This record gives sequence, C-alpha cells and structure tokens, in this order.
Amino acid sequence: MACLVARTGRQLQRYDNMGRRQVVGCIPYRYKICSDGTVSDELEVLVITSQKGSGGMMFPKGGWELDESVEQAAARESLEEAGVLGKVEVKLGKWSFLSKRTGTFYEGYMFPLLVTEQLDIWPEKNMRQRIWMTVEEAREVCRHLWMKEALDRFVERLTALQLQQEDNVL
Repeated sequence: MACLVARTGRQLQRYDNMGRRQVVGCIPYRYKICSDGTVSDELEVLVITSQKGSGGMMFPKGGWELDESVEQAAARESLEEAGVLGKVEVKLGKWSFLSKRTGTFYEGYMFPLLVTEQLDIWPEKNMRQRIWMTVEEAREVCRHLWMKEALDRFVERLTALQLQQEDNVL
C-alpha cells in the first residue's frame, strides 16, 4: 500500500558541502499501449504541472531527505507528485542549477522510472496535473533546462541499449 500523504518540512533535508539543497527526481516512462491492448515500442514519459500550476511542466522532483537513499527519494517524489510507482533505474546524472524561485543553487539527481502502476489517488492529486506524452512533446514543454538534459541522456541510454540488443540478436 502506498502512502497517501506527502512529506512536508525541511528538517530532514540534505545539503551538499557547499550548502546547496539536494533534490532528486525521476523521468517516469512506459511504452504506449495500443488500442488492441498490445504494448508498442513507442516511448511515453509523464510530466506534471508545478504545484501552483503556472510554472509550466516538469518531471517529478523534490528534496532528498536524511532517512532515505537517493533511489528511495526518487520513488517517493514520483509517488507524491505524479501518483506512479515503478522501478527506479540507474542514475542519469547530477546537475547544479539555480532555483528561479529562491535564487539559490541546488544539486539535482535524475533517474528513469519504469512505471508499473498508475494510481487514481495520490498525495498531490489536487495540486498537480499529470500528462503522458512523447519525448519530443516533453522536451518542448519542460521548463527546466537541466531536466531536458536528463531526458536527452535517458533517450541516448535507451537507444544504446536497443542497438546493443539488436546486435546480440544478429
């Protein structure tokens, strides 16, 4: 059973040795389901609105807390903000970025999340919208450059894995 209450507060928040708040997020993804129920090879990613709804679209992300691993934080943020559960995969990278809202630098980690379940009710359902879209659409609407870079890195990794699998078949 998933927790239906989002964590709040910053008392457990992690900071790096330069005082930057550490945040973690996921690129939730799945392969499109066709009208006949089969799974296609077309990739879809899940984007969400900001809490206030005016900040454009982004991938789920939030604070990494002291009592959890970075992977646990990534999964928790995806559950709280987007209402999805899944398998957190190998880290895409680490980015340093300036928060436009606070004017301070953050350190962000991003992971792919292969979605295995989409919930009808989740902690931030009343604060956010979620939308499945193609990678190209997500790249257009995502407001954060560092998240677009993570998306590009994710697509590069998937493409390399697919090519490797094709080579192994031949």
